[in-house]
Amino acid sequence: MLIMNILCYQIQENLGEFIMNYQSDWLRVEPIIGSRRISNFCWACIILFGSLGFFSVGISSYFGKDLVPFLSSQQILFVPQGIVMCFYGIAGFFLSFYLWCTILWNVGSGYNKFDKQQKIVCLFRWGFPGENRRVCIRFFIKDIQAIRIEVQEGIYPRRIIYMKIKGQQDVPLTRIGEILTLEKMEEQAAELARFLRVSIEGL
Repeated sequence: MLIMNILCYQIQENLGEFIMNYQSDWLRVEPIIGSRRISNFCWACIILFGSLGFFSVGISSYFGKDLVPFLSSQQILFVPQGIVMCFYGIAGFFLSFYLWCTILWNVGSGYNKFDKQQKIVCLFRWGFPGENRRVCIRFFIKDIQAIRIEVQEGIYPRRIIYMKIKGQQDVPLTRIGEILTLEKMEEQAAELARFLRVSIEGL
């Protein structure tokens, strides 16, 4: 039976923050990439510099002079354009601050551990600082019915590997938003299904 929302404040195995793929006859460990991705770094930088630009132009329109030489505000009135640009700048700054915090704390990273000796699966993830900083979901291997692949093509492709658990909702193994090639996803799902000796659905 799936045991939800178990806090792993004391982890028996010190696997560290960075875990390499590891598999033996009895143990399989899969690292999960969190918020420290190149795309998140790029978006955090773009939003930060963009928000600073909007805020600088808005403030410049209030004082009537360009505080930043290459950002002209001569054609902008403080009311209402300047106020709106200041608002966008402040909102963008807080959004970029949120992104940088998720990158700093590496939110969403962790590992999937499948232990045949203990007959337990542990899905560990790092969260935001606080009571739920370390989250570990555990359940028994015998309750795993199949490995399911969900593929949705289009502008925003969706490719996720799930585990079907007896009497529970399907549990995602890959991070939502993580883009995997179809070949890589099928290979990863097939290896896991062979290790757990269960079937694959969705191919």
